Amino acid sequence: MQFKSVIAGMVALTSIAFSITPAQADQLADVKSRGTLNCGVYSNVEPFSFPNPNTRQLEGMDVDLCNAIAKQMGVKVALQPLAVEARIPQLKLGRVDIVVANLAYTKTRATQVAFSDAYYSTKEVLVVKKEDANKKLADFTGLKISAADGSTSAQSIPLSIKNGQAVTFHDTSSAFLALQQGKVKGFVTNQMTATKISKQVQGTDGAVAIASEPMLIEPIAVGLKLDEPNMLAAVNKTLNALEQSGEMSAIFNKWLGPNTEFGLTRTDKVTPISQLKFTPVS
Repeated sequence: MQFKSVIAGMVALTSIAFSITPAQADQLADVKSRGTLNCGVYSNVEPFSFPNPNTRQLEGMDVDLCNAIAKQMGVKVALQPLAVEARIPQLKLGRVDIVVANLAYTKTRATQVAFSDAYYSTKEVLVVKKEDANKKLADFTGLKISAADGSTSAQSIPLSIKNGQAVTFHDTSSAFLALQQGKVKGFVTNQMTATKISKQVQGTDGAVAIASEPMLIEPIAVGLKLDEPNMLAAVNKTLNALEQSGEMSAIFNKWLGPNTEFGLTRTDKVTPISQLKFTPVS
């Protein structure tokens, strides 16, 4: 009888222990309870998130996307402006719920944060002089190609051009000037910058062209904390809903589309990164 009492007591204590074990945190539940989605965006990077010169309020493609995600989730949005280098740290620390700041997928970042489905892909492209406009990437084998130091543009050179010699400069302007001065045979930058530069020098002696083959494709996605499956599923569901409704394309066209200075055409759809064919950089 005494033995049975001891066993019963142990079972009771075990039940109590289980009952006081903290529940697994659920970020999505926290956001719903709070009624606000803390969305990390660039503090001043046009056209993604930058202060309107008149109102001083943030606006841009990523701001519109944050608002759309929050609306789909049924909560308000609180924009949290971030420096470029602060995007990942602030997310890991939990100071923002998600990051929508033209965040490209890389191998290193994927060990630190989770990525949603990609909602568009940006390209690193090769800018060349007009006379080289019809050349393929293979035609630049072993040649000197410029790019900004520490950029994914620079990383793309050995990945995309056999024995390509990366010549890096402190900034994009200097890297482009090297092409203009004939110090290199090509200059690599992102598609938006390349388009803007090519328009600026169009019709001049320094006119350039963008090679038809991209150097590198970089999926752009929403960044989230690791190990938050419910939040990740909710963001992906939201992105797909925005795709189906046409709102995703409308946001893209407003800031990057054919009628903007960037003149881009969105050919991508919201797609899981695992289903994309691309070579991720480190």
